Amino acid sequence: MSGKAVLLATSSFGDADQAPVDELKRAGLSLHGNPHKRKLTEAEVGELLSAHKPCGMIAGLEPLTGPVLERAKSHLKVISRCGIGMENVDLAAAQRLGIKVFNTPEAPSQAVAELAIGMMLAVLRRIAEADRALRQGTWKALMGSLLGDKTVGVAGHGRIGSRVAQIARGFGCRVIACDERDFSAAGVERRTWHELLVEADVLTLHMPLDERNRHLINAGTIEKMKKGAVLINVSRGGLVDEAALAAALKTERLAGAGIDAFENEPYSGPLKDLSNVVLTPHMGSAAKECRARMELEAAQNLIEGLRAAGEIKP
Repeated sequence: MSGKAVLLATSSFGDADQAPVDELKRAGLSLHGNPHKRKLTEAEVGELLSAHKPCGMIAGLEPLTGPVLERAKSHLKVISRCGIGMENVDLAAAQRLGIKVFNTPEAPSQAVAELAIGMMLAVLRRIAEADRALRQGTWKALMGSLLGDKTVGVAGHGRIGSRVAQIARGFGCRVIACDERDFSAAGVERRTWHELLVEADVLTLHMPLDERNRHLINAGTIEKMKKGAVLINVSRGGLVDEAALAAALKTERLAGAGIDAFENEPYSGPLKDLSNVVLTPHMGSAAKECRARMELEAAQNLIEGLRAAGEIKP
């Protein structure tokens, strides 16, 4: 390959649509993929950055820590995150080293919001549980409950949370929400975090992870929630103390949960043994339309950043 090197750290870049790959090639860039075809470890991403010496990278959820960026500072100029969250990137280190960081905040929003609603329906109507039973030879209609009859509490009324609120209202739900920022939305009642815990039949999390809210859902906060409430997390795994959640599900303090993001991935903990939880492998943005748009935005961000840095011609 010729041209400036770029590392494609995400495991499936271009699978949904070839257009982002073509865009990068048209800019004269030499592309190096993720040979492991999964989320890279800190050591693996460091090795690939050292081996290929890319001027830019399309990043996923791999840990781009200070030490990793320090090793790549002589050649890495731009990180283009394919997704919303930036907590896997040491932004302070990137700024200090002069590495520009971009993300794609708009593209995944609808896909993640729809998965959150799908989780609610799957848990409340016991869809996955019934599917497993039928496949094992048990023909029995499982009694669930209606989404439209519930108060949905949205923790984080940003791009994704506001979409979840809008869709939930379409089902006839009463929607309450809390956010650090002020917001106003038709049909959505603003609440404090404590009020959200107390009032919500379904609590859905939509916020970035930082040290202030790590294990925001824990034994103490679960105790404040309605008995028989449902928890949905399609955001970040570290928001939930998974051991406390498993304990609450076992005792039916909570009726169910839908979890797409885990503290350690791939997940192999006690939630896998419970029938009243729906688990998915961090696939919130894994919709073809969303993925194609997100990857194209990431490619365009990378190209613009490299042009601004003088790495490729305008």
